Amino acid sequence: MRSPGPLRHALHRRLQAVCAPLQTATNRIGGKGWTLHPVASHTLMAALLMAILLGAQPAARDERPFTLPVAYPPGPSTWLLGQLYGNTVFAYYQRNSLYDAGQGLHFGVDFTARCGTPVLAIGDGVVAKVDSATHGALPHNLIIDHDNGYASLYGHLLQRPELTPGERVARGQMVALTGDPDLDCSWRGHLHLEIRDAGRYKRLYNPAQLIEADWDSLALAGSYNSWFARDLEDPRRWQHIRGQPDITVWGPRLNEYPQAWPLAWQR
Repeated sequence: MRSPGPLRHALHRRLQAVCAPLQTATNRIGGKGWTLHPVASHTLMAALLMAILLGAQPAARDERPFTLPVAYPPGPSTWLLGQLYGNTVFAYYQRNSLYDAGQGLHFGVDFTARCGTPVLAIGDGVVAKVDSATHGALPHNLIIDHDNGYASLYGHLLQRPELTPGERVARGQMVALTGDPDLDCSWRGHLHLEIRDAGRYKRLYNPAQLIEADWDSLALAGSYNSWFARDLEDPRRWQHIRGQPDITVWGPRLNEYPQAWPLAWQR
């Protein structure tokens, strides 16, 4: 089930937008001397609230409201898909150390690219944080809050983005440059992209569910980590790119398997 975070965020904005016009309309009706039977009044308000709730929901996952954060087609000279989101084998091996804050899963998607590759905003939004040390993916990162209640985090950037919190950005706008967590751009240049709940940033969602792209083909062409750790007691669970679970920051470990494949080498 989807976390209510993005829904609450979108609903709050929608309620703010509609409350003023509704109050104005009610005042006008009262000013003309019109009256409504209490039952009819309650029915009307229920219908209005239902319409507001339906309209405030974040985009459904099969709609995939965002675009890729890279400008060029994939390829050896541009970019390739790196580590996927979720229960990857690499994350499973590092579940008690590097990925302990993400319930043992990889927080986002890695796009392998040489340092200095342009990074694009995946959707319209407002810059929320620049170089936030508390959200990881250093040495530089950027968080954008989007109008649909989600937030995107761009990590391991080459330099501090030339943006200011509160600044409006558009889908496809260049907002940063890819960097390297090792700071030397020798072999690990990549963009780390996360999608979280706007405002709180405590819930993470699978980018493959929300970004329009041919993920199966991308994984075949370039991913060095396109396969997932397997719980031998439930071997079909979390075995597809788009079938990975949401993550709650510092929630309980999701992949502490009694019997796993590949065999665990780190406990």
